[in-house]
Amino acid sequence: MPENPVAWPDIPYPEWRDTCAALHLWAQIVGKYRFANTPWENHSWHATFYVVPRGLSTGLIHVGPMALALDFDLIDQRLRVEASNGKAASFALESTSVAMFHDRVRRCVEAVGADFSIDGMPNEIAGAVCFERDVTVRPYDAGAVRRFHAALVQIDRVFKQFRTSFLGKVSPVHLFWGSFDLAVTRFSGRRAPLHPGGIPNLPDAVTREAYSHQESSAGFWAGEGVNEPMFYSYAYPATTEFRTSPVSPPEAYWDAALGEFLLPYRVVRASADPDATLLQFLQSTYEAAAVTGGWDRGELECAPGVAGVPRSVRAP
Repeated sequence: MPENPVAWPDIPYPEWRDTCAALHLWAQIVGKYRFANTPWENHSWHATFYVVPRGLSTGLIHVGPMALALDFDLIDQRLRVEASNGKAASFALESTSVAMFHDRVRRCVEAVGADFSIDGMPNEIAGAVCFERDVTVRPYDAGAVRRFHAALVQIDRVFKQFRTSFLGKVSPVHLFWGSFDLAVTRFSGRRAPLHPGGIPNLPDAVTREAYSHQESSAGFWAGEGVNEPMFYSYAYPATTEFRTSPVSPPEAYWDAALGEFLLPYRVVRASADPDATLLQFLQSTYEAAAVTGGWDRGELECAPGVAGVPRSVRAP
């Protein structure tokens, strides 16, 4: 067993770029199985992964009278499939091709008594290759993956704390396999303008349903495109005033190309109080979205939740 990782570990993206790309594609294969067998939920919330103590989990997937869960065990480095009929199957996470990983997942699902059928093309990746034709063997750095999971555990905790101070509609804290980012999203309750779509290898109908309502979304991704792990926050729709709003901490900045506020993970990690630094970013960027978007903050916001203490409710 590996030693306990540093609470906010160093996860330099260039050192595990190729492993991260492989893990992203593997997550798409597993995530698409949940997606294919789960009734549609608003904003594609039925498709996501959840951070769990040993890695990432689909949670329960109901297939007829049986239920399955597919988990990336990122500590022991295995993909595990467990079913409510008592059967289980697994295989080692190691250097392999996407095509071989796809075949191993299929065989594990079938071994526990379920059928395996998914759409065979990756989503949200430009120039994507069908899973079954992606035969290039990719590297796998188990240590980097463990550190990435350790970072997700800390980020999940802070995101969940941030989530508690909102009474309106708010998403779970969950990882989207299309863009491979951990996210939490707040909604004002109002409809949004029709999204233009155009995300690579993603049907516009899916994008437009995801952005059907005015939102403020924050998240984290490993670093693809910016070459370092990064927190983000955006509003949809976003006004000019939102883009120029002051946010904190001072290291946070607006990225015009991405259309998001960004805060490098290294800033949070190096802070004397990483939780407080990250919460500053989450709160200040949300406030920028709410103020410039005209949200009814008095009805939507509340004090942060405290474990074991019921939330006080004012008289109507």
